[in-house]
Amino acid sequence: MAEVDFQNPLLGDTTCGSLLHQLQKIWDEVGESDEERDKMLLQLEQECLDVYKRKVDQAAKSRAHLLQALADAKLELSTLLASLGEKTFVGIPEKTSGTIKEQLAAIAPALEQLWKQKEERIKDFSDVQTQIQKICGEIAGSSNQQAGSPKVDESDLSLKKLSEFHDQLKELQKEKSDRLHKVLELVSTVHDLCAVLGIDFYSTVTEVHPSLDDATGVGSKSISNDTLARLAKTVIALKEDKKQRLKKLQELATQLIDLWNLMDTSEEERSLFDHVTCNISASVDEVNVPGALALDLIEQAEVEVERLDKLKFSRMKEIAFKRQGELEEIFAHAHIEIDSQAAREKILSLIDSGSVEPSELLADMDNQIIKAKEEAISRKDILDKVEKWMSACEEESWLDDYNRDDNRYNASRGAHLNLKRAEKARILVNKIPGLVETLVVKTRAWEEEHGLTFAYDGVPLLAMLDEYALLRHDREEEKRRMRDQKKFHEQLNTEQEAIFGSRPSPARPLSSTKKVVGPRVNGNGTPNRRLSLNQNGGTARSGKRDSARPIAPLNYVAISKEDAASHVSGTEPAPVTP
Repeated sequence: MAEVDFQNPLLGDTTCGSLLHQLQKIWDEVGESDEERDKMLLQLEQECLDVYKRKVDQAAKSRAHLLQALADAKLELSTLLASLGEKTFVGIPEKTSGTIKEQLAAIAPALEQLWKQKEERIKDFSDVQTQIQKICGEIAGSSNQQAGSPKVDESDLSLKKLSEFHDQLKELQKEKSDRLHKVLELVSTVHDLCAVLGIDFYSTVTEVHPSLDDATGVGSKSISNDTLARLAKTVIALKEDKKQRLKKLQELATQLIDLWNLMDTSEEERSLFDHVTCNISASVDEVNVPGALALDLIEQAEVEVERLDKLKFSRMKEIAFKRQGELEEIFAHAHIEIDSQAAREKILSLIDSGSVEPSELLADMDNQIIKAKEEAISRKDILDKVEKWMSACEEESWLDDYNRDDNRYNASRGAHLNLKRAEKARILVNKIPGLVETLVVKTRAWEEEHGLTFAYDGVPLLAMLDEYALLRHDREEEKRRMRDQKKFHEQLNTEQEAIFGSRPSPARPLSSTKKVVGPRVNGNGTPNRRLSLNQNGGTARSGKRDSARPIAPLNYVAISKEDAASHVSGTEPAPVTP
């Protein structure tokens, strides 16, 4: 019978030996044959070998698993390093020595630390990508539709990649800030425009986006492309509305001012619409007062214009006659003769017939007034000289009366004043010929320029000047005759005194003649249009030329300054050539 070595150190001597002894005792009692006993012992040996073999296989597998784990750990270590962007790591053992488990134990802390670092890095990536995703959603206008957190690419968790995400986040944050500033600026512009136009700001701005209300926080306002585009479109529409309303208001303000001026409206009534007329010349950007372009204000101005327009028709006669009075006053000051009664009758017929628009009638009258003022200005220089001429003629007439007064040198009250006036009058009278000559030249030049006859209160001025020249010539002839007659009487008296003795002479000449040369002043202080020559109750010469005696030009009949001086001094004037 083969002997089996059961001396296994793992089982111990006592256990194996006792079991084998018990087996042999059993065999002895049973009476097993040696063949059976050897067979069973061989079976026991084979079973033991199988058990050892299984254990060896298991140990080999375990070693293989450990080796695989070690390889996986090393691969994971390199992968983590690559993912985190780390080329070296302090916790990794530099030399791989010792048993497999020792090597695994040495790598495990480094792996654990790298895993922890990876989780932190993933969290950092997730946070920055979440913020990027949120801002992108706000810009795109779809922030409310974004679902879940962004997916982090774990293959690249390097600090460089994280820095790139941070840079992208900063750019997006700056863009968000710029967009938010632009949104707030546009919202402020909408608010100001709504205030000026009298429009509800809340409904206007929330129609663009609900988050644009003032009650919403700044950080919650929409900054999307659509919001910005709609806000910009709203601002453009409001500005256009503002421009149109201002244009309408300025048109109404112009109509109001025209109607006020037309009807001489009081300042008190005009002040009620100062808020309308104050912007008549303002630009769109200058109108910033809240409610300045509200619809109710424009409607109020429209109603007032309509009211005044209706009132204008009822007061048209009064307004037109006022314009006509202004026109007549201009013509009167310019000494232009017009048919006022016919003009007023024509205005009445036009208004009553309704054939002409009141505004057109008044515009036509305004044009007439403008033309009348222009004509008056063109006549002013000549009229000023005519007034000087008439004034000089009045002084000349007074001087003649003064020279005929035998008591002018008496020491009566006021005699010295008359003496001073006479000296001034002589100086003025000496200037008459030159003044008349200047008047003739200017009048002829005016008539050539305008192609019209220069009339003074309906009488041609040149005819008046020609007549004045003839009258002055006749007057000088009369003076010469009177002087000759006086000399004759004096000589006759001298002869009579020599024959019959002296006798008292009359205080004044037997024949007292008074001639007035030039325009006279009527009772109301206005110079007469025509020149008259009265002699002993004789006839007056009209402005028309005498057909029996042609009127020579003034430069042939006007008395020179020397003649006028000799007349004033009482000497004989030089002969005047007719």
